Amino acid sequence: MGLHGDHDMGHTVAGWTGTGVGVLGSVVTGAGLVAGSTAGVWLGGAVIALAAFATWTLHLAGWGKASGPRPPGQQHWRARDVAARDGHPDCVGCRMAGRTGPRTSETAQVAVPARL
Repeated sequence: MGLHGDHDMGHTVAGWTGTGVGVLGSVVTGAGLVAGSTAGVWLGGAVIALAAFATWTLHLAGWGKASGPRPPGQQHWRARDVAARDGHPDCVGCRMAGRTGPRTSETAQVAVPARL
């Protein structure tokens, strides 16, 4: 149990990767803006777009999570969602990829890594 009890904060590999790359893109954009570099601003924007694409790709590969809370035993940030290949219910990213998934709120099956 973490600092927030068993509340599902949504920490996932997809979320952390997207956040890290997005912050890097924001820093590059800001540095380009301060330096007066149009190329730097465009490069930063491209990195931010890469962050969105990487997050979406990782989500579709099962490293994200469905909307809503997960059971406490499946909340580890490295838990892989094996139900992602069929699509999550009401997930815009899954629908964009052509994965319709079930339309009811079901608990997703998750593969939890063994503790070291």
